[in-house]
Amino acid sequence: MQAHHDPLAWLDEHARLRRAAGLRRTLRPRFLGEPVLDLAGNDYLGLARDPRVVEAGVAALRAWGAGSTGSRLVSGSTELHAELERELAAFCGYPAGLVFSSGFLANVGAVTALSGPDSLVVSDRANHASLIDACRLSRARVAVTAHNDPVEVDRLLAARTEQRALLVVDSVTSVDGDRAPLAALHAVSRARGAVLVVDEAHALGVCGPGGRGLLAEAGLAGADDVVATVTLSKALGSQGGAVLGPTAVIEHLVDTARSFIFDTGLAPACASSALAALRVLAEEPDRPARVLSVAAAIADAAGVAAPVSPVVPVLLGEPQVAFAAAARCLEQGVRVGCFRPPSVPEGSSRLRLTARATLTRAELTRVREVLGEVLAGRAAGVSVG
Repeated sequence: MQAHHDPLAWLDEHARLRRAAGLRRTLRPRFLGEPVLDLAGNDYLGLARDPRVVEAGVAALRAWGAGSTGSRLVSGSTELHAELERELAAFCGYPAGLVFSSGFLANVGAVTALSGPDSLVVSDRANHASLIDACRLSRARVAVTAHNDPVEVDRLLAARTEQRALLVVDSVTSVDGDRAPLAALHAVSRARGAVLVVDEAHALGVCGPGGRGLLAEAGLAGADDVVATVTLSKALGSQGGAVLGPTAVIEHLVDTARSFIFDTGLAPACASSALAALRVLAEEPDRPARVLSVAAAIADAAGVAAPVSPVVPVLLGEPQVAFAAAARCLEQGVRVGCFRPPSVPEGSSRLRLTARATLTRAELTRVREVLGEVLAGRAAGVSVG
C-alpha cells in the first residue's frame, strides 16, 4: 500500500520562504475607538462616517433588511439600486450604469462580457489585480504593454488579427497614484476600432470636474466607445462597484456578465449609503480639491514629490524595510499602507499614504512629526526600522 502523503505539506515550505523574504501577510483588525490616525484607507472624502451617509445606510437596513436576498436578476434589485445607477451615471456623464457587489467584480464583468475568444485585450502592466484577473478570465488573447505607452498600444492594436479589441487601463494607479494619458489612449483606441475600458476607482470623487473622474476631465465621459468602472468603497465611503457606459453595453452586461448574473446583489444599505455620499459630493464640490491639498501636505511631510491624486507612495526598496517603517508609524499612532511584492515589483516596496479631505491641521502636524522621525534615515540609505 502506498504511504500516505499530506497533499498540503507544501504550504509550510511556501510560508517559510515568504517569511524569509519579508512577504508574510497578517490580518490586523481595527478596534473601535483606537487612537490611530488612518493614512492607509481609501475614504478619500471622509464620508464613511459622515452622519448623512451612515443614517442613509441605517434607514435602508431597517427598511430592507441585512442583505439583498438574491442575485440582481432574481430578488436582489431594489429601487435603491436603480436610483443609484441613474444618479451615478448622470453625475459622471454616462447614459447608463449597473451596480455590482464590488469594484473587483465590476471590472471582471465589464472585461469578460466585452471580449472573448475572438478578441484582443491590451492591458497596461500597472493595472490593478482585478483587471489582470479579468483579462485572464476573458478567454481573449491578452497583450500587456509598458505603463502609459500609447505608442506601444497603437502598435499592438494595429497588428491584431482579431475583429474586436479592448484597451484596459486604470485612470489613476492604485500604488503609484499617477494618471493615465487618457486623451492619447482614446485617440489610439478609436483610430484602431477598439473600446477603451477605464477603471476610475481612485479618480471618482477626487479628480476631474467636481470629482467626476479623469474621463470627464478629458472630455471622454459618455463617448460611445468608452466604458468606465468605479468603486463605491473609496471616495463614496460605502461598498460595491459599478460599470458606466452606453445603454447597449449595460444591457449586454445584464445578459452576459457572470460576475453580475451569478452574484448576490449589493446589500441595500450599501447602495443607500453610496447614494447619500454621491449626493453629498454633488452638493459639496470643494471636497475633491481638499483631498488633493491634503495629499500635497502629506507628500511634503514625507519628502516626496507632490502627487496628482490622493495616493502618496514613499519608495523604500526592500520589503523588510517597508514593513519595519509601517510598524514604526503604527507604534506612533499613524496607520500607513505597506505594499510589497507581488503587489509592487521587486525592489520597490513602499509605504502607501492616502489623503482624506477631513484631516485637520493638527492631524497633519502629527503626520509630519511621525513621518519625519520614521523616514529620517532614508536619504542616507539606512534602515528606517
